[in-house]
Amino acid sequence: MRIVMAEDNVLLREGLVLLLETVGHEVVAVVGSGPEVLPALLEHRPDVAVLDVRLPPGFRDEGLRAAIEARRLLPGLPVLVLSQYVEESYAAELLAQGVAGVGYLLKDRVARVEEFREALERVAAGGTALDPEVISQLMSRHDPLDTLTQREREVLGLMAQGLDNPTIAGTLFITERSVSKHIGNIFLKLDLPQSDSGHRRVLAVLAYLKA
Repeated sequence: MRIVMAEDNVLLREGLVLLLETVGHEVVAVVGSGPEVLPALLEHRPDVAVLDVRLPPGFRDEGLRAAIEARRLLPGLPVLVLSQYVEESYAAELLAQGVAGVGYLLKDRVARVEEFREALERVAAGGTALDPEVISQLMSRHDPLDTLTQREREVLGLMAQGLDNPTIAGTLFITERSVSKHIGNIFLKLDLPQSDSGHRRVLAVLAYLKA
């Protein structure tokens, strides 16, 4: 898998490169500032981009802006965004552009090597990977979720992380049949039409982000 990385912290950047290359991926470009991101993505057209939200020179949202623009110019470009803190508006804006091939993780999650690797590969394959802490904070702010039961909220949170039904069942110690029933209730309560396919699971998250 070919990867372009944007990260200004030298130690984290070198650690990520070593990690990714150790598991067999190729880091084709590494940049450390916002203005460098888009040219690198357009030149290399990677399988996935790993971008810090805040980059020089402004340390505000340079990485996020580059990710959004890159996905506009390269539709479907998988992007995994890393952030030091939960920044809800950034997560919502990135997701609002489209749910395929999008990830938003806190940097603490990178230390959990296997979890980070799985999230990256899921995003590269067109899936979604949202940090549980991001999901938790987003859920607490949006009224449409008030109609969901506690169990349905737990299932929705795991869905948004990109987990499949068997994994959700194992995590919550319930049957896959129960998971399917909860997901059906979530779709119904959030008024997601039956015709939606492929990413209905993450559309459940978008339903309240757009509320």
